[in-house]
Amino acid sequence: MHPTPITPDAPAAVRSPLLTQRWLDLTFIHWAVDPAAVTPLLPHGLTADTYDGLTYVGLVAFRMEKVGWLRLPGVPYFGSFPETNVRLYSVDAYGRRGVVFRSMDASRLVPVLLGRLGFRLPYLWSRMDVRTDGDTVTYTSARHRPGTPRARSRIVVRVGRPVPDPTGLEQFLTARWGMHNAFSGGTGYLANDHPRWPLHRAELITCEENLLAAAGLPAPDRPPVSVLYSPGVPVRLGRPTALTPRGHVPPNKP
Repeated sequence: MHPTPITPDAPAAVRSPLLTQRWLDLTFIHWAVDPAAVTPLLPHGLTADTYDGLTYVGLVAFRMEKVGWLRLPGVPYFGSFPETNVRLYSVDAYGRRGVVFRSMDASRLVPVLLGRLGFRLPYLWSRMDVRTDGDTVTYTSARHRPGTPRARSRIVVRVGRPVPDPTGLEQFLTARWGMHNAFSGGTGYLANDHPRWPLHRAELITCEENLLAAAGLPAPDRPPVSVLYSPGVPVRLGRPTALTPRGHVPPNKP
């Protein structure tokens, strides 16, 4: 089945959200890679999603704010924290495009434990900070878990002009309406919806990191192909749904 079209708006609303939250002060940094380099890192049943024959590795730094369960108000302290994730781009047998997280650094231990135990997500407890000074945003992280070398990052961007008409690649990298993950019982899909991204061009001033290498990916040997910033959006996430069992042919859905 062909992948679903890339759309700037969510193809379907999440009417009974499992989680609500806000994603704020996001910086999206992306490098192009050969799909063969990431295919072994994807959960069973997924293939690398591509744009003009290439797939992408994303380093996304932001602030999570007021994560809430069901329709309850978001939690102000434990539900608000910086996060930096390393992600890949995936498509499943139904043609649903999504992201696969290779690592998710966050500064609150309780959400880290809940994400790991409840959703089997690769959350890691880290010391983190996000600071804004005029049009410049600085993100820092360093994992509490010891390592050699310790996984850390320092990202500094200067926010530029708004992007009224994102390119096809920019929509491919940001308009992702679901997440694939190895949930209990096999690979699953968790949909999300939010308003259309308000995007800005961004200048990457500093990117010192070893998170990609720690996630099993080649360390970048060239500048990123895309750097974007967004002030953020409110988000609703649905409940995980299982992918097609091994050997089953999915129905011909649109």
